[in-house]
Amino acid sequence: MEELETEIDGILINGADIIKFRRNGRAGAEAASVECRFSSGLVEGNRVALVVFLRGVNVGGHRTFRPTQLAEALKHLGAVNIGAAGTLVIRKPMTQARARAEVARKLPFVAEIVVCKGGDIAGLISKNPFKGQTVRRGVVRFVSVLSQRPRLSPSTPMRFPSSGQWLMKIITRRNRFVIGMYRRHMKVIGFLGALDRLYGVSVTTRNWNTIATIAGVVRNDRSD
Repeated sequence: MEELETEIDGILINGADIIKFRRNGRAGAEAASVECRFSSGLVEGNRVALVVFLRGVNVGGHRTFRPTQLAEALKHLGAVNIGAAGTLVIRKPMTQARARAEVARKLPFVAEIVVCKGGDIAGLISKNPFKGQTVRRGVVRFVSVLSQRPRLSPSTPMRFPSSGQWLMKIITRRNRFVIGMYRRHMKVIGFLGALDRLYGVSVTTRNWNTIATIAGVVRNDRSD
């Protein structure tokens, strides 16, 4: 379970927008996508990096691909691949709609695409939500990104299961970021899959190391 985030990224998006595009000269392919609009106190410069999350890829042998090859195909956008779960930083200035469409055209299958501002990820890192938290061996820190403003707003912190040894804890929610920790246990996949019901919208999850790497790329891009 070294890469549990790969297993849980297959949560489906409900009520997503549909983008029509052509792939390899064939019409009719569609990709569901959601645009995350996060408010941030950061002042954006002329270059605003975007972060692309793919859902349900490289999971259980379904919709498999090599993220490095996708980044190479998108090098004209300044794409940087982050890990194996389908995460990209797009450094070329563009609208989020164009970023979704560009990624969709290069995928060999239909996928769900979430696009967020890189500055929002950098802002989350700068105000470390895990400060003061004890992280023991075998515990993974994670961030679940809500696809839109939550329809439900359960109080935090939460723990799963509610009694006995916890396997997953939700520490807090910051705008559309749900922050928590889990132990390496197969039941955690189900707990993470329940987050869309808890918040009334769909989610995609990455571990904290991935989020930190994204923030590093974004910061480097701003300094160029």
